Amino acid sequence: MIHSRLPSEVEEVLEGAMVAVLTAVNQRGEAVSHPMLPLYDREKGLLYFTSSILFSKKLNHIKRNPRVSVLISNRDYIRSRSYHVVQVKGEARVLDQDLSSGWQWLLPLWRKKEPYIDAFLKRRFALPLFWERAVIEVQPRKVAVWRGGDLDSEPELHVLGEKL
Repeated sequence: MIHSRLPSEVEEVLEGAMVAVLTAVNQRGEAVSHPMLPLYDREKGLLYFTSSILFSKKLNHIKRNPRVSVLISNRDYIRSRSYHVVQVKGEARVLDQDLSSGWQWLLPLWRKKEPYIDAFLKRRFALPLFWERAVIEVQPRKVAVWRGGDLDSEPELHVLGEKL
């Protein structure tokens, strides 16, 4: 069955995750994974990441092949009442039209997870290339959820929009 929304407790895990592993496919067809800070917008149902242009290989991989996978699995890095292992398969796009400030609309979501980000932003001129950032927007299409982190059980599957 195709759903329009994820269950609230799954969205809570996406919102509370401090680390997610974003996997893209490189030009040789190999999976390449990157631990990143996920920013989930519950209203839009979209998952976001920011990436400094200093680490732009992943951006090129996504531009070449927009199918990505995101894994949230380590309980130590999930700030939520609920704990589930969540794998998101989806389509990503890179928003890099304005590297200097085009990502700043994500600051409210970023601040919720890392309130000290403002202190780093005040010193952004000391590390200018680090703050030249692109946004990776992931539209979840298929989400697998292992309730309570029980990887020995079959995952609960949620299809959002078209199947991948």
